Amino acid sequence: MDFKYLAAYSIPLSVLLGYYAGGIFYWLTPVYTFGLVPVLELILPVNTGNLNQTEREQKKKLVLFDLLLYLNILMVYAIVFYTLYLLKFGEHTPLEIAGIIFSCGIAMGSNGINVAHELGHRPDRLSKTLAKVLLLPSLYMHFYVEHNFGHHLHAATKEDPATARFNQSVYSFWITSVLRQYRSAWQIQMRLLQQDNKGFFSLQNDMLWGGLLECVYLVLIGIMAGWQIALFAVIMALVSILMLETINYIEHYGLLRHKMNTGRYERVQTIHSWNSNHVMGRIMLYELTRHSDHHYRASKKYQLLDYHQESPQMPYGYPTSMVLSLFPPLWFRIMNPLIPADMKPQAA
Repeated sequence: MDFKYLAAYSIPLSVLLGYYAGGIFYWLTPVYTFGLVPVLELILPVNTGNLNQTEREQKKKLVLFDLLLYLNILMVYAIVFYTLYLLKFGEHTPLEIAGIIFSCGIAMGSNGINVAHELGHRPDRLSKTLAKVLLLPSLYMHFYVEHNFGHHLHAATKEDPATARFNQSVYSFWITSVLRQYRSAWQIQMRLLQQDNKGFFSLQNDMLWGGLLECVYLVLIGIMAGWQIALFAVIMALVSILMLETINYIEHYGLLRHKMNTGRYERVQTIHSWNSNHVMGRIMLYELTRHSDHHYRASKKYQLLDYHQESPQMPYGYPTSMVLSLFPPLWFRIMNPLIPADMKPQAA
């Protein structure tokens, strides 16, 4: 069972198979991710089981689970650069180009940003550095700062850019979340530098050097492959960003923490994130779908995350829910009744 997370590589594999077959198969990855996987989630049983203490101690020490994450770095960069090569030297119709870009962007989101999210929570410097490396092709390196020092502090509050409000559509959320997270990341970064008595040009300024690395990345692509290919790289990054933000949208939609008499928010509990035990989403996203436990104890490695009965449960898995969120009236109809009454705006 330890090798079940190899299923996470099915998305990069679908990209390569699509590229090999060509033509209409350039769209294989979008169809697989948001067509076949949701169907499989409906068919396969939901698994609410947790590890016992013996299993937990064994899996905590297994290097395999870390290696499965690290391998994504090679795969993501290989796919990104092969995609740019394909776009540069291949002859494709506009529809095929769109399929190639969407396929690569999905892989960058699922195996890039998602894995970077997991590694970014690790305490060691190597994991944190690798997280930033994985965020580079998505041009979203500020995610490391905002997510770790902002989102986990403010999750399920109005102050959190990555928490979707009740009756907010995913399309509105894309705009507000992206813009507010970037602004928040700079505010957090400047506060951290001030606390450590570091200047703006300090090596600890992740926002400055991350932004410069992203510019260098695009300029090098433009010089070596042409500016049209650099534009394609930007669009691929945008696809991966929107994939991440759609996940952000469904993870906390409508859930809010209450303020105590002191004016401070109650502590983040397992009731403040949507949870899903649908098998396909769990293993393909490295247990990201057990998001309630992740926010309750962010330092927990993905293979150790638990299911909590009191956590709000999504009726469908994450991939399926991402598709449903693209149809706001349907999404509201399904999800709004599931939000606890005391978290809805009229209860305030």
